[in-house]
Amino acid sequence: MSLLKLRLFAVLATIVAFGAVGRLSSQIKEFDAQKPNKAPHADGALWYSGQPTKDLGGSYRAKTFREGSEMPPTAYLPVQSKNAKDLAAGKLLVASRDLADPNFAETVVLLVHYDGQDVVGLILNRRTGMPLSQVLDDLKAARDRSDPVYLGGPLETRLVFALLRSSAQIVGAEPIFGEVYLISARTLFDQTISAQPGPGVFHVYLGYAGWSVDQLRKEVALGAWFIFPADASTVFNPDPDSLWSQMIRKTDLQLAGSAPADEERGNTMVPAEFELRM
Repeated sequence: MSLLKLRLFAVLATIVAFGAVGRLSSQIKEFDAQKPNKAPHADGALWYSGQPTKDLGGSYRAKTFREGSEMPPTAYLPVQSKNAKDLAAGKLLVASRDLADPNFAETVVLLVHYDGQDVVGLILNRRTGMPLSQVLDDLKAARDRSDPVYLGGPLETRLVFALLRSSAQIVGAEPIFGEVYLISARTLFDQTISAQPGPGVFHVYLGYAGWSVDQLRKEVALGAWFIFPADASTVFNPDPDSLWSQMIRKTDLQLAGSAPADEERGNTMVPAEFELRM
């Protein structure tokens, strides 16, 4: 990924979980993480490379997030797509049953960046056993946090990201869709955690998933992924361990009820031989 294209995506990952990286190795092995073929790694200073980058100066409006109790139950999402033209930031990738890559088998991924060449996503359903108090042990505000960190992907697991649901705009954060923002600046992390958002609206991730656009489009064309529009109740699902099974059942329901007209519109474009394997 070129430096120019990274500037289009904003500055990411300005925090590192120093002491917790080694302790997370067993968690990563649990998911059989392998090195992917391609990593969208920068050759410039915009990606974290050992020391936190300087503060972006973003301000955070405290107590603007929606608590989990206010969120509606998980809704039936609109029809999924198998059309690579529907890929975009703010979309969900749901791994098909045929996707055997241990990095992504049975995963649900939120795309947080999509441009002409590169794609970045966070895996939503690989919750680890590590609490935030250990992962972010250099942040005073995180010392009493027992909610777990998530493994965001197989790339750069020393990088730290967060997703936050907020009804008010968060200056310095990257809007992903609706009320969901990506947070990566050190000061914004401090301010957000100090405001004590609940785990129903705030998740922290180590690492990320990355593809070239051509690579991901080919994977979609081969039937590796279903594409869904994202909603906050899915991103902050209280039972991430069952999230993939919940989502894959939605694809089964849609396949069973699909009509030829749906396929002509580009929805549920599943080849007959793939449908038989389902």
